[in-house]
Amino acid sequence: MGELRERFPLFPLGLVLLPGEVVPLHIFEDRYKTMIGECLEGESEFGILWMGDDGLQEIGCCAQVDHVLERMEDGRMNIVVRGSRPFRLERRIDDMDYPAGDVEVLDDDEDAGPEETAAARESYATLVERVTDSRPEAEELEGLSAYEMAATIAFDLDAKQELLGLRSESDRLRRLSSLCASALERYEQAERAAERAKTNGKVHT
Repeated sequence: MGELRERFPLFPLGLVLLPGEVVPLHIFEDRYKTMIGECLEGESEFGILWMGDDGLQEIGCCAQVDHVLERMEDGRMNIVVRGSRPFRLERRIDDMDYPAGDVEVLDDDEDAGPEETAAARESYATLVERVTDSRPEAEELEGLSAYEMAATIAFDLDAKQELLGLRSESDRLRRLSSLCASALERYEQAERAAERAKTNGKVHT
């Protein structure tokens, strides 16, 4: 069992945060101004959970405030947060000034093997090269986890939530390879469609 954190501050949002991912947040509601203020004072983490169409997900990601971009007189803030570790919400707490819960910080069941790692990095590098015309160097890929690679690509939220819920790095790398291959196929299909639209469906000789 992973580490248990009681009365852990929670921030339901319309996004999925992955470990290692960096996102900007605008804090404007009083309860979250209070929550983030306490986290800043105590240099402590809070949890981000995806509030989707199916309701609040039970697997989320711990987040730390990386830096404060702007703090306004009325307490509103523009901040940047960084994901750290996934957690599971075990019980919601309703007697605090902001959403909170008892959570279990989740550990992985196993490490990744070299084959899954190499295949995922190859799929990721191929997609990045196709979209940006610049292939990541081997040194840039070295040490990147599935989470860190996925954090740089605009996958849909369902896919990111699926990755967040996998407890094996091997499983995450295999899923990342599949997601990159599908994204590459969609990108190439969109390019072909755009090219056909330019010629009105006719082949010019």
